[in-house]
Amino acid sequence: MPTLHIFVLALVQGITEFLPISSSGHLILVPYFTGWPDQGQAIDVATHVGTLLAVLVYFWRDIGGMLTGLGRLTTGRMDPGARLAGYLLIGTIPALVVGFLVDRYVGNGVRQMEVVAWALIGFGILLYIADRIGLRILRVEHLKLNQAIVVGCAQAFAFIPGTSRSGVTMTAARLLGYERAEAARFSFLLSIPAISAAGLWEGLNLYQAGKMAMLGDALLAAAFSAVAGFLAIAVLMQWLRRASFAPFVIYRLLLGGFLLYLVYA
Repeated sequence: MPTLHIFVLALVQGITEFLPISSSGHLILVPYFTGWPDQGQAIDVATHVGTLLAVLVYFWRDIGGMLTGLGRLTTGRMDPGARLAGYLLIGTIPALVVGFLVDRYVGNGVRQMEVVAWALIGFGILLYIADRIGLRILRVEHLKLNQAIVVGCAQAFAFIPGTSRSGVTMTAARLLGYERAEAARFSFLLSIPAISAAGLWEGLNLYQAGKMAMLGDALLAAAFSAVAGFLAIAVLMQWLRRASFAPFVIYRLLLGGFLLYLVYA
């Protein structure tokens, strides 16, 4: 794959993975509007792995706290870090189950522009409603098991292109009463086990299919998306500390409406 294609796809993924506007939907639209061949799931997952690296770097304090907490479990002591790690793993289970079923029975059948358009609009409206009515009183430190399960179940909807994994999990967290920036923080932390599992699964599929020649392209895509993703996280976290999700909702509605016009006109 040409380096320019990899750079554009990684840039799109790195930015849109963390903004609540759907990275998978935008990755589907790139070949449609450029005329490039569809990059396929392998490059999509590689760019997601790059954004995983961005999360690990930006939230290194949370990661360190969880690792320290897990280490203390060997002494029989449970602390907030270990508890958060456990909640993240439990919250990932719904997405793993749905992801397995989608990979086995659906494949790329939902990678269509019409699906992206309706998901952008529908889940954009839900994000607006949640942001308007949700309280802003909770932080990640207040997370309970039932809340982790609710947000984890919401994450499973992200397999519908156009939904936005970050968007739908932030929507659920806002409905539960989490501050905007804290909803984003939990959403990004929740992406760690989900993206890790997807990367390992896709890597195994590539190896079994004898397509390891794509490894170089995948590594380059991951590197580009890691840089773009880190910058996107920093900008979004600063924005949500002082403003709402409204600009992202407006963008989703405009893009979704434009795509529906292209589909039906």
